[in-house]
Order: sequence, then C-alpha cells, then structure tokens
Amino acid sequence: MRSTCWIGSRTDVRIVNLETAVTSADDYWRGKGINCRMHPRNVPCLTAATIDCCTLANNHVLDWGYSGLAGTLETLSMAKVMRAGAGRNREEAAAPAMLDVPGKGRVIVFSVGSVTSGIPADWAADDDRAGVNLLSTLSEEVVGDIATSVGRVKRSGDLVVVSIHWGSNWSHPIPNDHRQFAHRLIDEAGVDVVHGHSSHHPRGIEIYRTRPIVYGCGDFLNDYEGIGGYEEFRGDLSLMYFVSLDPATGNLARMVMTPLQVRRFRLNRASNPDAEWLRDVLSREGRALGTTVELTANNTLILRARSV
Repeated sequence: MRSTCWIGSRTDVRIVNLETAVTSADDYWRGKGINCRMHPRNVPCLTAATIDCCTLANNHVLDWGYSGLAGTLETLSMAKVMRAGAGRNREEAAAPAMLDVPGKGRVIVFSVGSVTSGIPADWAADDDRAGVNLLSTLSEEVVGDIATSVGRVKRSGDLVVVSIHWGSNWSHPIPNDHRQFAHRLIDEAGVDVVHGHSSHHPRGIEIYRTRPIVYGCGDFLNDYEGIGGYEEFRGDLSLMYFVSLDPATGNLARMVMTPLQVRRFRLNRASNPDAEWLRDVLSREGRALGTTVELTANNTLILRARSV
C-alpha cells in the first residue's frame, strides 16, 4: 500500500495505490530485480481500513506474473474492494471504478501508469493479454483519449479522479511535462483530482483552477524500514490526504493531511517535530506551485493557496 487519498469530509471514498501483487503464486517476473507480493490472507489490512478502491496501474502489480495478477484481481473481488488500472485485457484495465456516494453522486476513479515510473512496456494490457493501463507518453493525444473516456461516463454531480503512477522514487522537483499533463487533464478532460504517486516521499501540491494536484503522495505503508539510503527524504514519514470537494462544482473546499510515521511496520501519529518537518518541506516545494502548508494545534497539516 504505497499511497492514499481519502475524499470527502466524512471520508466518503477511500482510495489507495496498491503497489504489490496479492498472491501466493511463485511465478515471479524474472529479471525485474524487485518483486513485491502480499499473501491473500493479509487482505484484511485493506478491509480493516475500509478501502473502497485500489488503483493498480503501477510497476509492481505484475511482479509475480500473470498468475499473480489474476490472483490479485480475484482477491480484491472477493474482498469487495473495487479496483482500476489493471485487468484481463485492455478494456478491463482501462475501465474506471465507479463509487456511489449516497446523496452526493459518484466518484469515478481512473488509474493509469506511465513508463517513467519503471513499468515495463510489455506489461501493457492488450486486447487479448492481461496487464496494466499503461501510458507510453504524456502527450496531448493521450489527454484526448482520457477526455474521451471521462466523457463517456461523467455526468452531473460526478467527481473524477485520475490516479497516476509516474516519475522517480526519490526527488522533489516536478518535471515540466508532469505539470503540463496534470493541467491538461483538468482543462481538457474534466478531471477534478490528480492523484499522483511513485515517489517514496511526499512531493509538492498544487491547486490549479480550484482542483488539487498531488504530484507525489509518498508511500503510506511499505516494507522498506531499516534499508539505508536517501535518509534526507525521510521515507519513514507518510501522510493521509483528506480531500474535501464541493460535489456541485468540483471545487476544492479543503485539504487536510495527517502526518504519520512508520515504526516496526506500523503506522503511528507523527511527533510534532516530524510534522513541522513535513510542513516545512511541503511549503518549500509548494512555493513554485503556489501553495503553502500550515500546521494546526492538533498536529495536522492544511493546504493553503500562497498569498501573492
């Protein structure tokens, strides 16, 4: 479980990027180097958190081959957790998750993965081959394809999330093409939230035309504890993102983040100094994006538009 985004003032929808195969299969993808898996008996870590949707278009969901992907899809289905971004063929992999929010409308989740995150090109789903919903480029043509897909399903009162796995694991600068692509998703495809991930640490956040763009959520919970390197990024710290949107307009009403720290493979509330560290980093990285972050008295973070 690498990144998370809760939507709504009462967490109407809970979304995570599930960056692992959920399988007991032994048919690992040879030559990849790192092969992640979670045993199906551990799926209660998702259901206990009442996760509504797992996005799967990432560079680890096929780590244990096509049998591992099939097991992942089956396990999530049996657990009644919706998913998007991978499937038994191209159509299934591209299909969004449709989440009903009683009295408010729907949250529609599209999951896409970019080759820039290390997803092998031959993991792309095809008409007769299982795989992920893979983007080979971040071109205007791809934005047009996403806009067409959104247009087929979005109706009045719906909110659309594009969850995208892209970029490197360790760095703060946002590539220009990522920012342009995110802007075009909002301008041309009617997207309300861009939920970006791949970096193992939180990156800067932008509010563009009243829509939030999280360029890198950072890892939420992983098994990297104790592995050295990149300590300056504080990979032990993570965030829960609570995104509140006006269902009538799609405008961002509020974004609150809860700082957490991973210790002994468990999530704990972060200390005040650690929360201050996250505030300072996100405010520093948000400067070029027009945002800043405040730390509240109860040790949570609030995203603000930076005053000009």
